[in-house]
Amino acid sequence: MRFVYSLCLLTLISGCSYQRQQPPATVQFDEQQYRRDIQQLSSDAFEGRAPTTHGEKMTLDYLVNAFKNMGMQPGPDGSYLQKVPMVNYTASEQQQVTLAGMPLQYRKDIVLNSRHGLKKIQIEQAPLVFVGYGINAPEYQWNDYQGLDMTGKIAIILVNDPGFAAPETGKFTGKIMTYYGRWTYKFEEASRQGALGAILIHQTDAASYPWSVVEHSWTGPQQDLATTSDTPRVQVEGWMSLASATAVFKQSGLKLQQLLHRAAREPLHIALKQNASIHFANHSTYADSYNVVATLPGQQRANEHVLFTGHWDHLGKDESLSGDKIFNGAMDNASGVAGMLALARQYSAQAKAGHPLQRSLTFIATTGEEQGLLGSRYYAQHPLYPLQNTIGVFNLDSTNIYGRTKDFIIVGKGKSELEQYLEAAVKRQQRRVVSERHPESGGYFRSDHFSFAQYGVPAAFSGGGSEPVDAATARYKAKMQQQMKGCYHNVCDQYHDNWDLGGALEDLAVYYHAAASLADSDDRPGYYQGTEFYPLRPASQHQH
Repeated sequence: MRFVYSLCLLTLISGCSYQRQQPPATVQFDEQQYRRDIQQLSSDAFEGRAPTTHGEKMTLDYLVNAFKNMGMQPGPDGSYLQKVPMVNYTASEQQQVTLAGMPLQYRKDIVLNSRHGLKKIQIEQAPLVFVGYGINAPEYQWNDYQGLDMTGKIAIILVNDPGFAAPETGKFTGKIMTYYGRWTYKFEEASRQGALGAILIHQTDAASYPWSVVEHSWTGPQQDLATTSDTPRVQVEGWMSLASATAVFKQSGLKLQQLLHRAAREPLHIALKQNASIHFANHSTYADSYNVVATLPGQQRANEHVLFTGHWDHLGKDESLSGDKIFNGAMDNASGVAGMLALARQYSAQAKAGHPLQRSLTFIATTGEEQGLLGSRYYAQHPLYPLQNTIGVFNLDSTNIYGRTKDFIIVGKGKSELEQYLEAAVKRQQRRVVSERHPESGGYFRSDHFSFAQYGVPAAFSGGGSEPVDAATARYKAKMQQQMKGCYHNVCDQYHDNWDLGGALEDLAVYYHAAASLADSDDRPGYYQGTEFYPLRPASQHQH
């Protein structure tokens, strides 16, 4: 059975200087093949696709064979694999953690690890300092560390940024999270400040996920890039529950709820007059993981590339669990990788039918996204094709399993001219483009496209919608959302035969037309003025 979209590819996105001579009239995706790819990649046999495991080997073989069978070309070195040197850090489950004289229970109250080569973490009576949101942002006239020496101290930090907690103040960008709100930034800044450790206070609304996600994502092996940094990393990092944090602050005679109000309105740091003692064994091993890279060369400007990205990895297995131990990652992100394969097959077939694109299309299935965008970060630092000739990036992460929609979401809408290609393709489907409902979750900074945005390459993260196309789809969506509730980063993220993938396939048609139009133009999209990436690649005055 095939899912066919008779969507005419317009000859031109208004204002582009290059016109296709013979555009294909339709785009067809094989729904059954799409389903098979999702089902296979998320099967128990692939063991949750954790980097540097047997599950990775199976995943790489599957993807490389698929690209070879399409006739896609390997990277410039003749390989479909880009080596990504990694290190695995595994903190012992037996942790002795005492904050403010109170023993805290691992997993229930606190989750800590260390991305250091130390075999033992032995911290005795380190002073605790509450540093508000842990932000040093001169452009927002904000520095929680002003005049503070963090040497030998452990920072207690709020997640998200002040604009989320108090949008009425006009601080930062209100409810829309900035990169300063991401946990990755918090640990980076604490390290730059010379802190011994950094512990985030978990709040479900501010983090945009429950404590269970912390428990599953931050325990077991933690991967990182095996590269040196000029800034030493904090020795210990992790999360504590809101209840535990409230109790710790109470020991210092402080009311955390009152401090939350202050921290959102002014830079803040307060010594708790309490200490931390932390002891646990730490094991590190080094191993290589791999990005999968395949290219369909362009006919006229093969040195210029339009990229598709999607991470192949998930969380692997947790042997400490009873019952199901495998985090299959069907929606996140077997669905996105399967979508990339569907797009690659379609472009390859069109090229063989005599309709090649002018620029090259490159597909990158990345590793280590779940551990901090590791594979995409490594590619952006070590690009196989120069970033100055990387025209744009379309990222597929957790595609739509909830049926067709009247709208199409662009996460972080308003960033770059790349969105105009998506908007034109969406318009052909009589759908409308909208922003995500919860920009406070910082979605634009949480997937692989962000690694490219940091270097000024226009990158878009989009797909799905919030308004079902009809009443029957709305009923299906409500039922499926209930079935998938709590499955993000959990063992129940598994493939289901009754998934309605009509919306996902419709989104694939959007990606197809958007990337084809960009690849057949001579436009070089940039970031809009006022965005954080505008100085790196400014929007052109001549874009459509």
